[in-house]
Amino acid sequence: MTEHALDLQQPTGRKLVGGDLLAQSLYALGVRVAFGLHGGHLDSFLMGCEEAGISLVDTRHETVAVQAAEGYAKVKGYPSVGCAFVTANSGFSNALPGLASALADRSPVFVVTASPPLRDAETNTLQGFHQQDIIAKPLTKFSHRVTVVEEIPRIVAHAFRTTLCAPPGPVLIDFPIDILFTPPREPYISWGSITKPLPYPPTADPRSLLQLLEMLKESERPCIVTSTGNNGPEGANELRKFVEATQVPLFNSTKYSAFLPHDHPLRGGPVGNLAALPATGQKQPDLIILLGVRTGFFLGARSGAIIPNRDCKLVQIDIDGAEIGRSHPVDLGIVSDAGLALAALNTELQRSVTAKASSEWVKIATSLKDLKSPLDKDPKHDDSGRIHPYHAFKTVFETLAHVTPSPIIIMDGGEASCWEQDLVDHAHAHKYLVAVGYLGFLGNGWGYSLGAAIAAPDRLIVNMQGDGSAGFHIAELDTFARHNLNICTMIFNNSCWGMSQNGQELIYGKHTQARPATQLSPACAYEVVGQGFGCLSARVDKFDDIAQTVTKLGNSGKASCINFIISDKPIVGATTAMVGASDDPNVIVVPYYDNLPLPRYD
Repeated sequence: MTEHALDLQQPTGRKLVGGDLLAQSLYALGVRVAFGLHGGHLDSFLMGCEEAGISLVDTRHETVAVQAAEGYAKVKGYPSVGCAFVTANSGFSNALPGLASALADRSPVFVVTASPPLRDAETNTLQGFHQQDIIAKPLTKFSHRVTVVEEIPRIVAHAFRTTLCAPPGPVLIDFPIDILFTPPREPYISWGSITKPLPYPPTADPRSLLQLLEMLKESERPCIVTSTGNNGPEGANELRKFVEATQVPLFNSTKYSAFLPHDHPLRGGPVGNLAALPATGQKQPDLIILLGVRTGFFLGARSGAIIPNRDCKLVQIDIDGAEIGRSHPVDLGIVSDAGLALAALNTELQRSVTAKASSEWVKIATSLKDLKSPLDKDPKHDDSGRIHPYHAFKTVFETLAHVTPSPIIIMDGGEASCWEQDLVDHAHAHKYLVAVGYLGFLGNGWGYSLGAAIAAPDRLIVNMQGDGSAGFHIAELDTFARHNLNICTMIFNNSCWGMSQNGQELIYGKHTQARPATQLSPACAYEVVGQGFGCLSARVDKFDDIAQTVTKLGNSGKASCINFIISDKPIVGATTAMVGASDDPNVIVVPYYDNLPLPRYD
C-alpha cells in the first residue's frame, strides 16, 4: 500500500465495491453526514456509508436534500462541506434547484448522483436519458462522471478541494451503477490527494493592510460589514479582536449573523440599519470595510441607502477577486481569506498606533438597531380580526429571546422574510440566516433548517415561513418528526402571496382591484398538516396567545408547527422600497429593481 493510500475497511459478509470506496473516501475527507433520497442506483454507496460511519438523513424531496447540505455547511462554517445524494436522472433533476442556489450563494456542497450502467448508453434505459455531468456544469464549479472504479478516490479528493477553494461552491459527481457495484483492483486504485491536507487559502499583501489601517486613521465614521465569507470560527475570533482594538462598529448581512454577542457594545446589527442614518439626521459612513460580503441585493444594490454613492471610501476583502468592484467603485481591494486578513491586521495593530473610531460615532451607529417603529402604536388586530404582522413577528422574536440556549433562526418567504429581517434582532439569536439567497428562492428554509438541526443538535431551530413559501416543501415536516429534530416551523399565514399582492397594489392600486395570481386559500389549516406528519402543532389567531404558544412548542424539544393567522396589511417597508412605485411621468417603474428615466426624443 502506498503511503498516501487509505486503510480500506472490508465490509461485513461481502466484497468491497465502488460504493464502499466512495463512502470511505468521503469519510476520510471529513464527511460525517449526508442528506438525500433513496434510489436503487445508490444502494452500494448507502451501505458503504453505514459501514463507514456516515449518518444518512433521508428527505422527502431532492431539492431539500441539497439545500440541507447547504444549510449544514453554513451553520458548521469553514472548512465544513455539506454532502447530498440523489438518484439517477429523476432525483438528479429534482436536485438542480439546490445546485443553482448553492452556486449563487457560494456554498460548499458535494452532491453524489448515479446513472445506469455505462454499457447501456443511448438505449432508452430506465433513468438514463440525460447525461448528468454535462447538464450540471453551468450550475456547479465542477461536475464529472467516473468511468473507472479505481479512480474514485482521486476524483472525489479533487472535487472536495474544488468545492472549498476560492470561491466555494457546489460540485457534482456521477457514479454509474456498474461502477458503484464493481469491486476495485486495490493495487490499481488512484488515491490522488485523498490523505493530504487542504491547500492554504490566499492571504493579503502586507502593503494592502498598511493602506487599510491608514484609511482607518483618516476616517471619522468607519464601519465593517461582514457575512458568510467570514463564517469560520477563526475568522469570527479575529474579527472580534479587530473591532475591539479599533472600536469600529460591526454590521452583518442578514445572510449570516453570528459574529458578536447580542449585547456587545460594537454590534450594529443587520446592515439595513445603516439606511436609517439620513432619516435620523446623521451622516452616512465615510469608510466601509466589506469583509467576506458581496455587494448587491443584500446590501441595498446601487441605491446608496447602505453603501453611500459619494463621500465614502470602500474597502473590499474577498477570497474571490472577481467580486471586488463588481458593482461599486472600490478604493482598496484585497484578495484574501477574511480570517487570515484579520489575523494579519491584528498582528500589525500590535506594532503600530491603533486608530480608533470616536465614541460619538460608535454611539450613533450602534443605536440604530434600537430605533422605535411607528408600528408599535398600531392595533394588535386588523378589522377582520387577523393579527397585525408587525406585532406577530416582534412578539415571536421577543419570546424566542428567552429560549436557552439561544436558537438558530432560518428566515424564508417573500414579504414574510422582510418582516423577519426587520425584527429578528429582538430574538437575541445564536445565528440567523436568510434562506432565499441571491436567487430569491422561496422554500430554501426547509432544507436550511434540516441542515442546521443536524449541525447544531443542541439548539432550537426556528423555520420561519410565509404561507406561500411553506407550500414548496411542507412534507419535510415528516422528515423533522421522523428524525426527532428540534425544529419549530412557524407559518405566517395571510392567505396570499404577500409581496406579489402588495407589489401589484402599489403599482396598479389606483386603477384596478385586480390582483392576478396572488391569492391563497384561507381554508389551509397548516396545524392540521403538521399533526398529520407527527409534529406538535397549534393555531394562533389571537395576539395574546403568541407568547404562550411559542414558549410551549419552542421548549418542547420536538418537531413542531405553528400556524399564525396574520393580516396582509400594512405593506412592509422593504416591499414599498423595492417596488419603487412612482407617479412621476418621467420615470419608468421597474418593480424590485432601479427605476429608469423615460427616454425623451424632443
